[in-house]
Amino acid sequence: MRGVAVFFLVLLGTFIIDQNIKSLFVEGYYRAGECIDLELHYNKGVAFSMLAFLGPYLKWIQAVLVLGILFFIFKEGYIKRYAFPAGLLIGGALGNVYDRFVHGGVVDYVAWHCGFNFAVFNFADVAIDLAVVWILIMVYFFKEDAEEK
Repeated sequence: MRGVAVFFLVLLGTFIIDQNIKSLFVEGYYRAGECIDLELHYNKGVAFSMLAFLGPYLKWIQAVLVLGILFFIFKEGYIKRYAFPAGLLIGGALGNVYDRFVHGGVVDYVAWHCGFNFAVFNFADVAIDLAVVWILIMVYFFKEDAEEK
């Protein structure tokens, strides 16, 4: 039960923080920097704008994938061990899927341009990446005891 509460609180917190930051940029916030510009971009695809050709179908594909991952997390009992990173992962994913339905694309705003133009990203992307790294570290460096299962 504790894992479920942690999961949903982290999911909700990640989603709320993500959407509040994005609303600043949708409303016109802009800041140029030497290496990073904080400026509004709408990503119609996934990472590096891949799969943009799927158009409006992409949001439905991603929504089904997120629901599938959510089902898998609960069905396999991973919520007990990975509640926090799973909350980050699903909260970030829902933030980006929500953008696709409301804005027609993911609201990105951190544009790296120091030395090379890197992908533009957002808080949800960072939460997803952090969750994946966290889970990988737990899987490979902190093995689950047989008693925890």
